[in-house]
Amino acid sequence: MKKGFVIEDDKRIPVSESAAGGDNIDLHRPFVDKVIFEKDSKVYKRTPELIDVWFDSGAMPFAQYHYPFENKEWFEKKAFPADFICEGIDQTRGWFYTMHAIATMLFDNVAYKNLIVNELILDKNGMKMSKSKGNTVDPFVLFEKYGADTTRWYLVTNSPPWRPTLFDEDGLVEVQRKFFGTLLNTYAFFVLYANIDGFENKQAQVPLSKREEIDRWILSKLNTLVSNHIKLMDQYEVTKAARAISEFTIDHLSNWYVRRCRRRFWKSEMNENKLAAYQTLYECLITVCKLIAPFTPFIAEELFHDLNSVTQSEKVESVHLTDIPANGEINKELEEKMDLAQHVVYLARAIRAKSNLKVRQPLKRLMVVVDKNKKDAVAKMKDVILEEVNIKELEIVEDDSVIVHKTAKPNFKTIGPKFGSKVKSVSDKIKNFTSSDIKTLESGNQLSVQIDSENIEISSEDVEIVSEQISGWVVESENGLTVAVDTQLTKELISEGLAREFVNRIQNMRKDAGFQVTDKINIEYSGDKDFADAINSFTKYISVETLAVKIENKTELSGGFLQDWKIGGSEIKIKIEKASI
Repeated sequence: MKKGFVIEDDKRIPVSESAAGGDNIDLHRPFVDKVIFEKDSKVYKRTPELIDVWFDSGAMPFAQYHYPFENKEWFEKKAFPADFICEGIDQTRGWFYTMHAIATMLFDNVAYKNLIVNELILDKNGMKMSKSKGNTVDPFVLFEKYGADTTRWYLVTNSPPWRPTLFDEDGLVEVQRKFFGTLLNTYAFFVLYANIDGFENKQAQVPLSKREEIDRWILSKLNTLVSNHIKLMDQYEVTKAARAISEFTIDHLSNWYVRRCRRRFWKSEMNENKLAAYQTLYECLITVCKLIAPFTPFIAEELFHDLNSVTQSEKVESVHLTDIPANGEINKELEEKMDLAQHVVYLARAIRAKSNLKVRQPLKRLMVVVDKNKKDAVAKMKDVILEEVNIKELEIVEDDSVIVHKTAKPNFKTIGPKFGSKVKSVSDKIKNFTSSDIKTLESGNQLSVQIDSENIEISSEDVEIVSEQISGWVVESENGLTVAVDTQLTKELISEGLAREFVNRIQNMRKDAGFQVTDKINIEYSGDKDFADAINSFTKYISVETLAVKIENKTELSGGFLQDWKIGGSEIKIKIEKASI
């Protein structure tokens, strides 16, 4: 500015001496119109014409690299056309057009390859937000209350960017609880036991072939997630990509893998099996950090740093400097087998809920009806299924007639117009259909019957199939899979259920008392004879589960950590204290 002049009263006055503001002169119009520069005997003034500011914005891809005065070769070879642009629906028309207009004039080409249009964010009732309606949301209040990552994740997973978003603050609470709560709890579980065992991921990786089936399954699921994530992100399907991460983290990693592997982490000795569990869970967590980084940069960075600062497995300072995970081995057969087991478990739990039978109450028998080609898969997952649903026996059958008695009734709305005078004869035939006849109709095939020496075709729409369950069994069906549970309880099953409930209360008390997961304890309780008999029958099981050194039934309890409970309809007192060993 020192070489510039200001025109005042037709005189050139150095900027530093001018009344227009000296070195702090306002560079906006109309003040800047008075400023001139001289260089090499040339006078430079502001161009009086003003191009639409949307044109300036539209020129961004070219102007930001000072093209064509700098970076010309690099820009033309690597930066043009742009991979994608993103803008709100209310700001698109001028910008999108301007960019293509410039690109067409200069390069006879488009300016960008892909486009993401952000639709409007509406209130939860679908109304446009406005101050006059009082339905606006202050984003900074949301950031302070829930965090920027939670807000961002909610907006990404709630609906695709190009569809209007119905914003509901309750949705942020749900996201914070379900996804982030699950992820952080899984991380906390890993850290708790990793610190106890001193796991730092320094040991040689246990070969995949030597890891348990559930390790190989979750890693295959992880690799499938990575593969699908890359494809979806390449297609700019950001919502589907984020939802896939959420499903993996909640349903597969936390609710299935970690829950089923807890005992492996509880073991005191560090053997190859336990090491494989640590390495598997660590790989899942560090990979999830990388996948969520574009959506939730802050929490991804914090978790990555907390994990990597100990293991030093990644030689980078930030998760945002890591490579996208490479595609690993995928075992589709194993995934499908486990998916089938999860489906069986889901239906069995639905039966328990319907029958008001908690999972901690053991049951005697589970029956699964599947196609012949799936019987082997269910059989191989027998132990997993029975452990998950807490049932003693599993029977696999191809025909559900053993658990459901089916009869056929005529559907007069169709057979009346269809068969006319023969309707009574057709109706009598339908009433006498065998289970084999009914199965034929359920499979979508027609059934040929003879009426007055004439063959007549009857289809499923002509028949109403009535199912009656066998007494004591409850049945659920979904997507070609039928599951039945024997809900009848014996004295032995009830006793085991009480023991499991007893263990659950003690584990809750351990947490409330602040005991470490490795602390040995003594247990005292007071209860009626039936309850005491149940505990005595399962003393060994209770001791292993709770790390109990002694379990005693006493009339009076005092001292220690004492709580009252109701278990199986009985009022119970339980006291726990650390064992001095």
